[in-house]
Amino acid sequence: MYSDKVMDHFEHPRNVGVIEDADGVGTVGNPVCGDVMKMYLKIDDNEVITDVKFKTFGCASAIATSSMATEMIKGKTVDEALELTNKAVAEALDGLPPVKMHCSVLAEEAVKAAIEDYRDKKLKEN
Repeated sequence: MYSDKVMDHFEHPRNVGVIEDADGVGTVGNPVCGDVMKMYLKIDDNEVITDVKFKTFGCASAIATSSMATEMIKGKTVDEALELTNKAVAEALDGLPPVKMHCSVLAEEAVKAAIEDYRDKKLKEN
């Protein structure tokens, strides 16, 4: 049912944790399945994502897509990270079962919510 990559990111998730002084934090959830993702970003003066962590409450697909999304945006600029799509996350995991594609959507939304939070904080500083 799940690809080897999905199982690897589920059993050995990358970038799990919290960034206490995060520049951006995004939390998203799916009320239907109960999955909740929280994404933390550390962003430097050049708008490069230098660190990213996540906490996810959910199924194997939710954890795997969170993990893969963090890997895909780390080291990218904020604008590059905004281009992340749920399809790209699913493809990077060698696919997801159709009933689990919503997990990749949550991962995309979590990244975008964290960036939105970062940008909102920056606006308030200026």
